[in-house]
Amino acid sequence: MTRVWLTEWEWACCGDAFAIGDEVDFGIETRTPRAALADVLGPELFATVDTMESHHEEEFTDRVRGRVVAIHAVTQDVIERRSLRRPGHGAPPESIMTPEGDERARVGREFGNESFLATSHSRYMIEIEPVSNTAMLTSVQGVRLRIDEEAEPLPDFPVPPPEKRRRSLEGWLVDVGEHA
Repeated sequence: MTRVWLTEWEWACCGDAFAIGDEVDFGIETRTPRAALADVLGPELFATVDTMESHHEEEFTDRVRGRVVAIHAVTQDVIERRSLRRPGHGAPPESIMTPEGDERARVGREFGNESFLATSHSRYMIEIEPVSNTAMLTSVQGVRLRIDEEAEPLPDFPVPPPEKRRRSLEGWLVDVGEHA
């Protein structure tokens, strides 16, 4: 049995969905998990991780191929802090939306037929600080693309709370019965 770490942001970006019982072929970045992962998982859980998967940046020759036996979502508590941006570091402090005609607001993608998906600058900077020793495993049936599931609605009030504590999905531990 090989336990593989999958990072949430990589799979939210472009990972294929899979479930327990499926055949997988993971590109392995390293068989010596980075110490930073211990900050997320804690030392005891970190000691159970055999490999770290990656499918960005390059094609990895080291692979884990086999059938998925178990999947555990890994979450941890984080403190989310919002603060107004300083002048000169983003949107003007007196406006929520970037002024009309400011091309910085048009950062996005053109879809043709005059359709354009854009984002505008926020008045706020968001800092997310992990809370140590709060990692929790939850058995799940599969790993799916997560696009809008965790998106939070915009607040109904002009100033968001300066700080809140919430759970954050960090990744998955996938147990794979490797083929010989």
